[in-house]
Amino acid sequence: TLSLDVLFPRLMEVVSETLNAERSSLFLYDPDTEELFSRVMQDSIVGEVRFPSHLGVAGAVFASGKAEIIDDAYADARFNRDIDEKTGYVTRNMLCVPIKNKGGDVIGVTQALNKRDGAFDLDDQRLLEALSLQASAALGNAQLHENFERAQREEALLLEVGSAIASEIHINPLLEMIVDAATRLLDAERGSLFLYDPRRRELYSRVAGGVVGGAIRIAENAGLSGECFTRNAPINIADTQTDARFNPEVDRRTGFHTHNMLVVPLTTKNGNKVGVIEVLNKRRGPFTQSDTRRLVALGAQAAVSIENAMLFEQVSEARSYNEDILRSMSNGVLTLDTAGTILKANESASRILRCQEAQLIGKSVEETLGSRNPWLSGALRQVGGSGKTVIAMDTELALDHGPAVSVNATTLSLRNAHNQPIGFLVVIEDVTREKRLRSTMSRYLSHAVVEKVLENDGEMLDGVDREVSVLFSDIRGFSAMTEKLGARETVSMLNQYFGCMVDVVYAHNGILDKFIGDMIMAVFGSVFPGEDDVDSAVAVGTKMMSALGELNARRVAANHAPIRIGVGIGTGRVVAGNIGSPRRLDYTVIGEKVNLAERLEAATKFYGAGILICDTTASRLRRSVRLREIDIVRMPGMNHPVTVYEVLDHHTEESFPRGELVLPAFAEGIRQYRLRQWSRAAKSFREALAANSADQPSRIYVERCERFGSQPPGADWDGVANIRTS
Repeated sequence: TLSLDVLFPRLMEVVSETLNAERSSLFLYDPDTEELFSRVMQDSIVGEVRFPSHLGVAGAVFASGKAEIIDDAYADARFNRDIDEKTGYVTRNMLCVPIKNKGGDVIGVTQALNKRDGAFDLDDQRLLEALSLQASAALGNAQLHENFERAQREEALLLEVGSAIASEIHINPLLEMIVDAATRLLDAERGSLFLYDPRRRELYSRVAGGVVGGAIRIAENAGLSGECFTRNAPINIADTQTDARFNPEVDRRTGFHTHNMLVVPLTTKNGNKVGVIEVLNKRRGPFTQSDTRRLVALGAQAAVSIENAMLFEQVSEARSYNEDILRSMSNGVLTLDTAGTILKANESASRILRCQEAQLIGKSVEETLGSRNPWLSGALRQVGGSGKTVIAMDTELALDHGPAVSVNATTLSLRNAHNQPIGFLVVIEDVTREKRLRSTMSRYLSHAVVEKVLENDGEMLDGVDREVSVLFSDIRGFSAMTEKLGARETVSMLNQYFGCMVDVVYAHNGILDKFIGDMIMAVFGSVFPGEDDVDSAVAVGTKMMSALGELNARRVAANHAPIRIGVGIGTGRVVAGNIGSPRRLDYTVIGEKVNLAERLEAATKFYGAGILICDTTASRLRRSVRLREIDIVRMPGMNHPVTVYEVLDHHTEESFPRGELVLPAFAEGIRQYRLRQWSRAAKSFREALAANSADQPSRIYVERCERFGSQPPGADWDGVANIRTS
């Protein structure tokens, strides 16, 4: 037989019997690795043993080509005791002769160990040399036959792999196939493949250890893979532990132990570098030059297939991306050929046109839409004739099924890379809901706020819990005025008044919640909350008073009675949203702070004030506002007392004379009042009244101080006043 697996044990058995030796061994030379190897050793030492061809006694005999008799193995420094120590065997003496072929070339070494009847002599040497010479031909032929069979297997595997990878166009299965082929071809434990990302100038792994997983990315020149890629040359490391370029960190993380490795660049015939492939831990010794040539050959085929698969992946991703864009677009998209036949319709087009895609594809626009929408047929003719884009805004699109929809439609020419027309693209935006929302919201929102709401598709009109500022304003003595004016003049007066006040609300992005008779309710921060909502509410109250002054000047000039109003502003959390029945919805706010604002407005009558705000509103102000604390009150229906402030920014010297004297005296009166110093408090309030006899809050406190002076409140008095606001 030509099998080394059979020849090795048979020849060793013959040597042992012929020389009366306890053991024998036989080593052949592997020129690829420059090693001596033994396939099988006596006494069941299984597996292939390899060592460099210059080591030990066998290495010395192989190098010199001369036989040696060693009477005391342990006394010879070249003898390696490792095997004896591992097996417990003791080698006393040995005979080692070179195996030469007919040409005189040394192809291996034969050893006989521990002669049973004494020491080895020259007769033994000549006998073993004769046996080795006879065996050399059989060993050489067997080695050639084994190499030939291996080459045939590798060639068949390369052909199989080449055919398989050439037909695989999906990148992940292809990479798995290449790594699997490389590890089988080189009889390695593990393999990895890194692809090159030119945009980021990185190498990234999509298959590591034969497993497809998350990408590991390294710089294009980092580590052994980076060096191989940059130099475009293979790297063969026989012992990774002695090579400073090897990074052991991956081994520490994975628990894998890398002994040797071979890294080869993946380069196409055109010189395009697509990545690197590395194989780890050859099972029988280090990787050889033959291994390098085989992996380079596989890599050349793999590079072309990877390049093709990556191109296919890019095309597929681009197509999928375009499909995803069309699918995710809220606008309907129709693509037509030059004859006007529909070739493609996205999901939104089917939704807007209320028909399935299959009902549109292959039919002409004239057949499906044009007969009832001549403007669309006209747009196609115009685009086909001039090549210019045609845009139709807020146009009615009549449909066969259901009511017409309001659309913005854009028709444009589709052209190829040579700028030749290949069809049409029609983009349809459904603005029916927007049109309805715009119409509804314009009744209580400013134009700027309406546009913001529409940008967010009206989502903020759903119920939300948020902090807002609520403003109520009311005309004083409105019932008496209506009796004097009559119905027609009352309506005229209200329209004139509301027109001025609503402009002020809109100018500060307030929400006009509703009109309640002569009352205005406005909200700030319910749709788009901001840091300036409280300031905006107070500014609106102040400007309402200023605008009222201008309106009254015109009314007095026309011999009409002036209008007097009160404003109350409360701040806190409310529920805001579209509230009502399906037949009628109104955007409004509800909650305790709404009631508070209304009661504050009513309290302006009691205190004779123009604008009253709660303590929360006062504390949230960001800009400087002239205020005075009026009172601590418990409003009807409210559980907790509220500190009430009067806004004074709208006042002039005429409307609030000698304010520089009134305000300090009033503040001192409040301080003494809280200390239960009734006479001192009354004195301060009288000083305020002396400066401004029309100051109603000072008059109220004088009366309280006189009452408490004669009838003091109990010890549990907390300074809180209970007032009626109706």
